[in-house]
Amino acid sequence: MQSETRQCQNCKQSFAIEPEDFNFYKKIGVPPPTFCPDCRTVRRISWRNEMSLFRRKCDAPGHDEDIISMYPPDEKLKTYDSSYWWSDNWDQLSYGRDYDFSKPFFQQWSELYRDFPQQALSNIHAVNSDYCNVAEDSRESYMSSGSWKIERTFYSNRISETKDCSDTYVTHKSELCYEDMFCEDCYRLMYSMKCKACVDSYFLYDCHGCTNCLGCTNQRNKSYCMWNEPLSKEEYTKRLSEIDLTSYAEISKLKEKFDKLVLGAVNRFANQIRSINSTGDNLDGVKNCHIIFDGNGNIEDCKFAHWVAHVVKDGYDIGPGLGDAELAYEAFDTGIGNYRNLFTSVVYSSNNVEYSFNCHGCSDLFGCIGIRNKKHCILNKEYSKEEYEALVPKIKEHMMNMPYVDRNGLTYKYGEFFPAELSPFCYNETQAQDYFPLTKEEALSRGYRWRDKKQNEYSLTIEAKDLPDRLGDVRDSILSEVIGCANRNNSGGRCRGAFKITDGELKLYKKLGVPLPHLCFFCRHEARLAKRNPMKLWHRSCMCQKAVHSHAGKCLNEFDTAFAPDRPETVYCEDCYNKEVY
Repeated sequence: MQSETRQCQNCKQSFAIEPEDFNFYKKIGVPPPTFCPDCRTVRRISWRNEMSLFRRKCDAPGHDEDIISMYPPDEKLKTYDSSYWWSDNWDQLSYGRDYDFSKPFFQQWSELYRDFPQQALSNIHAVNSDYCNVAEDSRESYMSSGSWKIERTFYSNRISETKDCSDTYVTHKSELCYEDMFCEDCYRLMYSMKCKACVDSYFLYDCHGCTNCLGCTNQRNKSYCMWNEPLSKEEYTKRLSEIDLTSYAEISKLKEKFDKLVLGAVNRFANQIRSINSTGDNLDGVKNCHIIFDGNGNIEDCKFAHWVAHVVKDGYDIGPGLGDAELAYEAFDTGIGNYRNLFTSVVYSSNNVEYSFNCHGCSDLFGCIGIRNKKHCILNKEYSKEEYEALVPKIKEHMMNMPYVDRNGLTYKYGEFFPAELSPFCYNETQAQDYFPLTKEEALSRGYRWRDKKQNEYSLTIEAKDLPDRLGDVRDSILSEVIGCANRNNSGGRCRGAFKITDGELKLYKKLGVPLPHLCFFCRHEARLAKRNPMKLWHRSCMCQKAVHSHAGKCLNEFDTAFAPDRPETVYCEDCYNKEVY
């Protein structure tokens, strides 16, 4: 079988389907996709809302209190608070219905989705962490998402096993850290990126095993370095004492200096550890994987994936949030002992599940929502094994013969993920805006919905520029202030206009010795996202021209990298990078 070039029915651009891709589609019994990889990713994550939270009424019987929900209050659907949703006080199968061969499948599924009570937040085993979403085992945390086993962690995303941290992104097994990205096994590390096992340090980039350092790049197992200059312990301590790390103005100057320093650093073509025959970025422990981003654990034979962890084998178009699964396709937030999950989200400990959402401990489901510990169900109606196995092939044939057609004329047959227009979230409320940002005009022109910010009901009591510069000058009265975000007059983005300082985060700022932020959470989050490489690869050659790296003239090694050709950074192949840094 040879590769084929096809045209994406969404963006109209050409994309290739390779022989190994055809083999995978045949293995799981689905037709090849009609959307290109990027459009498939956008379509999938337009259904994932990690951080946009709203206040709305609980629709559970006898409950009319306000709850925090990922679902906007003007979306016409039912929402239960998590404790009632997980209780035995209601019957998920009571919403079941017969399959109607006179209507497209996606229309029927959407009708079930709008009728079925949705879980307000995906927040499992939370202790005093009511504002965390897509989270498990959170304690005393606030506005953190995509998380696992966190404690006193604030305003962070895609993190695990963190304690006393704030404003971190893709950070793991770390404590007392602030404004870090792609860091792991760190303690008291701040304003840093791509670091591992660093302690008591500030403004580090691509440093491993460093202690008591500030303003350094590409360092390994160093102590008492400042701006890449090795110092004695006494000299380092003296210079550090002359820097007021509690001052917002001082930190702002240091950030500018550090950004310039980072531009001069040497970059490995990809941030990969223990990776074999794989392409992508931010990888640790992947084998035979291609076009994969933010993956760690034991990931094997996967393609078009991002934010996957633990053990994953044979997965295409998967993530964010997929782990402990085998044979997965067009799935996110799925895993923990799953086998053959196709077109699913929030499906755990389940096998042979297709086109289903928020189902747990199940097998043999098709088009179900909220089912727990059941099998042989279609649109939440239970069947015998024989009835189920006879009906599912007929439904798939019906999906091919009577496809769903969206408002842009795009056709959805069996083998396509749920249409974006059926999502309960607007584009700018989802992770699609994080990784494929659009303006309102661009989103609407492409058929996505957009939700404008409502006029805020609060009254500002202080502007960010008028906040105390030094942490020592901050009084507890700051907890009652409504602070105007420094970006609030800028157009675009997801700025909330204002923010408050919570008691927990103020205590953490004092513990860390950092100044108050001047931006709202979404502006800080978007600033972090702007620093990461995109989830896209370019074929490039090594930029090294150093003869001491065992090549005459320019290095001839080539690779796929997430650094675009027009970027200013220096990008080396693996060999040249190792010879330069180690």
